[in-house]
Amino acid sequence: MSVSGKNILITGGAGFIGSHLAERLVDGNQVIAYDNLHHNALKSTKLIRHKNFTLVKGDILDTDKLRKAIDSCHIVIHAAAIAGVENVINSPYKTLEVNLQGTHNLLEAINGKSKNLKRFVFLSTSEVYGPFVYHAEESGMTTQGQVGQQRWSYAVSKTAGEHWTYAYFKRFGLPVVIIRPFNIYGPRQVGESAISKFSVASVEGKPLTIFGNGHQIRSWCYIDDFIDGVIASIDKKSAIGEIYNIGNPDATVTVSELAKMIKTISRSNSQIISIKRNYPDVELRIPSIEKAQKELHYSPRVDLAQGLKKTIAWYKK
Repeated sequence: MSVSGKNILITGGAGFIGSHLAERLVDGNQVIAYDNLHHNALKSTKLIRHKNFTLVKGDILDTDKLRKAIDSCHIVIHAAAIAGVENVINSPYKTLEVNLQGTHNLLEAINGKSKNLKRFVFLSTSEVYGPFVYHAEESGMTTQGQVGQQRWSYAVSKTAGEHWTYAYFKRFGLPVVIIRPFNIYGPRQVGESAISKFSVASVEGKPLTIFGNGHQIRSWCYIDDFIDGVIASIDKKSAIGEIYNIGNPDATVTVSELAKMIKTISRSNSQIISIKRNYPDVELRIPSIEKAQKELHYSPRVDLAQGLKKTIAWYKK
């Protein structure tokens, strides 16, 4: 890894993705994790005792605290957000407030320091492509979803966040990169991910619950591969001002197939049951990663079975 000797701030740094980023970067850099500890994945790491790691407990809506935290930072990775379908449906106002206002707060806090800042990485979402997308390309259309369906407030907040980020690039020359993750999974993930839920249920011998018919199609990307893509976007100067899909189209299965794989790998006797869903869902989501492959030399290496084995082993432990 060639990212070294930098001061790096990760918002949401105590979360699933943030903590993995910190682990990868901390040996060669000074890493500050800025987080309200709503999801604390740090407790499952040794980061808190690392000499190069600092935890700042703060809210993304606290602009004054953000300004202090980013002082002298060379790289900012913005991973803090409200996410997860159930969280979004239950709290669309909070989703929009945190994801929209929080992103703007951060951009305002670092604006004026763009001469010192080497990279601002905004972690967006594949949800910006809407409920049905095959071979999604970064140059393709994004969609907002139907107003009144709270399910789409997350995608709207992230799409607007991308526009905010790109506007600061064009107006102030902020060295930004936008990353669109496609269904990231792995150890320490908590919350509403299908793999997280299925893994926990299978380990505990509880039913694996599928919403709807289970025919929804997803491409799953192991966390280590995703981190490779994010770091490559920091390392490449040519990535400034660009948007990249980071995922693994080779790891594409239906939700039903995924549940069966997890049950088999975990050697679980759990039942797989289906219940009616009361919200719109994404029926098909498969990325094109050709741009990231060409420009970042990104290449996912962990296949789905291998990634699931590592993930389930962590939950068992």
